[in-house]
Amino acid sequence: MSRSYLLRHSNLLSYASKPSNLPRSLPQCLHRTQQQQQLQHQRPSKPYSTTPTSIKSQEAALKTLPDISPSSLTTTTTTTPKSILPPSELIFGRTFTDHMLSIEWTASAGWLAPRITPYQNLSLDPATCVFHYAFEAFEGMKAYKNPAGEISLFRPDKNMARLNRSATRIALPAFDGAALIELIKEFVRLDERFIPAEKGYSLYLRPTLIGTQRTLGVGPPGSALLYVIASPVGPYYPTGFKAVSLEATTYAVRAWPGGVGDRKLGANYAPCIVPQLQAAKRGFHQNLWLFGEEEYVTEVGTMNFFACVRDKTTGKVGLYTAPLDGTILEGVVRDSVLDLARERLVPQGWEVREERYTMGWLAEAAEEGRLLECFGTGTAAVVSPVRKIGWRGKMVECGLKQDEEAGETASLMKGWIDGIHYGEEKHKWSVKV
Repeated sequence: MSRSYLLRHSNLLSYASKPSNLPRSLPQCLHRTQQQQQLQHQRPSKPYSTTPTSIKSQEAALKTLPDISPSSLTTTTTTTPKSILPPSELIFGRTFTDHMLSIEWTASAGWLAPRITPYQNLSLDPATCVFHYAFEAFEGMKAYKNPAGEISLFRPDKNMARLNRSATRIALPAFDGAALIELIKEFVRLDERFIPAEKGYSLYLRPTLIGTQRTLGVGPPGSALLYVIASPVGPYYPTGFKAVSLEATTYAVRAWPGGVGDRKLGANYAPCIVPQLQAAKRGFHQNLWLFGEEEYVTEVGTMNFFACVRDKTTGKVGLYTAPLDGTILEGVVRDSVLDLARERLVPQGWEVREERYTMGWLAEAAEEGRLLECFGTGTAAVVSPVRKIGWRGKMVECGLKQDEEAGETASLMKGWIDGIHYGEEKHKWSVKV
């Protein structure tokens, strides 16, 4: 934590007291006693000093606070196990497993003992800061079951690193990502029966970190809750692996320079719903977010966006995607597609280009027959082919033939990544549970 951060938020530790007497049977946000509330919200006798000597001592104190400890995990199993839905009846994000993982944090005690408990409601004060100032970050990741019954996570280290970046951007606590992965493994093992065995299905995991300080004052939360829930899921789109249509959107923006578009915060998602509904009214599945007077192509819906374009001078095919300039979410599947392309397509003469390009440039390539295909990528859908883009009153065709639902590159990428997901290809990205 930087000195400038501590100077700006000199009252960080004044929000919580030492919780040495806190009971550990359930998370405070799940079951909170009057004594716990008093302990959490009383102020220490001395304010947080801003003198250089004090800053150094407080930095040292923060570094010594306990981190997440898998060895302290306690587990309480449910007495009312849920029935398992047939895979064909699963709707994305509507069905949840028997249990949840939760870990509390306070600014004076660090991370408390993790617990796995039956899935249940949270109990939060109406003044809790997450409701008023959007102190919330989350991740999306999946557990997969291969034909032999083995379970794996896909690149969980990437999710942990991104959640830490998101958390620290909004003054929530960082944590040991490797420790949380071990706890998630325990959680997944406990609810293993919910993971569908069929290819195309998985267990969607949602780690979420919220500020739980009970205050209407604007400042860094003195307490937080990190929890993980899980949902068995099938294909994100009910139509399956089929091409979608996009509306190029300029009247609203998803992210801007200096903002938080590169972090996975809940506050980034709600403002995108109305533009998506507007696009749907005009017959499109998703928005293609354009930025600035130049109309730079950024993301599609809640996914990263790729275009395969043949260079008019060299004739080489390039895989293009927007660069990580602070407005683009660093997607795990995005990174995987880029790595696979560099490893497997570049030797075939392809170019991989992380650079800005405009909608006008893309439309010109389509008119000249050089736009071969487009697709979106994300954990939920993995790869989503694009058929056409509505832009300035006309349709930009994205290279698919009338009877095609996916281009060659999108099909290759989905096949390669699914092969790793379901154990058909042994790969370092697959982490066994």
